[in-house]
Amino acid sequence: MRNRGDHRDRGSATVWAALCGVTLCVVAAVVLGLGQAVAVRHRAGAAADAAALAAADHAVLGAEEACSAAREVADAQRARVVRCQVRDLVADLTVRVRAGPYAAGVRARAGPAGAVR
Repeated sequence: MRNRGDHRDRGSATVWAALCGVTLCVVAAVVLGLGQAVAVRHRAGAAADAAALAAADHAVLGAEEACSAAREVADAQRARVVRCQVRDLVADLTVRVRAGPYAAGVRARAGPAGAVR
């Protein structure tokens, strides 16, 4: 029978395969986390834009009515209006969205074309 030489490196492929598997799992978890954070930010932006448009649409009825409309639209999108101001028919508000461990706050403004800068 022939001697195959040194057996010290026996099983090293298993260790390398396990390390590669763990590394791929960590990279996948990071990518999924970043994806969820970006999705929350986009959801907050959409909710803020819709709420600002609703508030601007009701601005002629007064600030309280406009902010109430903004809160209603934000609630329908599982968001929360944390700040709402209406001045000269321009609605300026901040909306916060929370999903899992991530939260995003977005500011949006809406009003007549000549009034928003």
